Amino acid sequence: MGLSADQLRAGLDQIAAAEPRIAAAIARIGYPEPRIRDRGAATLMRAIVGQQVSIKAAASIYARLEAACGGDMGDHAAILATPVEALRGAGLSGMKAAYVHGLAAAIAGGLDFGALPEDDEAALVTLTAVKGIGRWSAEIYLLFAEGRPDIFPAGDLAVQLELGRILELEKRPTEKAARLLAEPFRPHRGALAVFLWHHYNTTVI
Repeated sequence: MGLSADQLRAGLDQIAAAEPRIAAAIARIGYPEPRIRDRGAATLMRAIVGQQVSIKAAASIYARLEAACGGDMGDHAAILATPVEALRGAGLSGMKAAYVHGLAAAIAGGLDFGALPEDDEAALVTLTAVKGIGRWSAEIYLLFAEGRPDIFPAGDLAVQLELGRILELEKRPTEKAARLLAEPFRPHRGALAVFLWHHYNTTVI
């Protein structure tokens, strides 16, 4: 499960107390709704599908992928048994089809979502050891499915754009710069990320 509404509000209140520009943004558009996903393979499969495509396109592709794999994206055996051609027919690129099979194979080989390390960086190392799972996908999983409060997907374009916009920077910060800018907001950077997506969806035409 992701961060609850109460956790988001508490974390953002702490951040707002330290950064008036974020406080002003919260006053302007309000608190975000929780982003909660189920723990397990299906959520990470969604993250793979969602890489570098729009939310609408990702939802459409995922629905077709789910149908192609028998309706249960938590069934790694069924996914492994689904031919690459069928995965590509659902809308995946050849590379993403390989990543989906790779994740299913990792689960078959013992990857246990219920036993990820408690340390965030160690958990990220475990997930990114799977071919096709980059840091962004792993961070999205840990934030939305596990509700880890200090996960900050600084590689996300919307996160970079809105952090730069709210902090009144001249240009969008890089991933490295975004991480540095967010450092003062530990241990509530997960709430900040959710708010930045909320700000993006609320203010971008």
